[in-house]
Amino acid sequence: MAKTSKYDHYKPVPDLAEKINKKKKKPKLMAVVDEDNCTGCQVCVPFCPVDCIETVPVEKYGIPIPPVQIRFDECIGCQICARVCTKLTWDAIRMLPTEEFETLYEYTVTD
Repeated sequence: MAKTSKYDHYKPVPDLAEKINKKKKKPKLMAVVDEDNCTGCQVCVPFCPVDCIETVPVEKYGIPIPPVQIRFDECIGCQICARVCTKLTWDAIRMLPTEEFETLYEYTVTD
């Protein structure tokens, strides 16, 4: 009989990507960090399969632990960062439909 833990009912966090992929087509969703809500813990960073999450430059806010940001031109819309943030930390990353993202941020996502 398998040993159970009191944490077995939690959803598992996805494993780290073994192969780093590049964007092959325009994603349906884009990850957006709410910088006011981000604690800067960087838990999401190692889970990104295309390594497009980075720390905001310290000079921008002048605080010891700056939030993270997404390099939109590299994001593939996989949603892993948003799920990791929600399950392990704070829920500071949300996914927006690409068309809404482009309108809201006046930025054209390329494939």
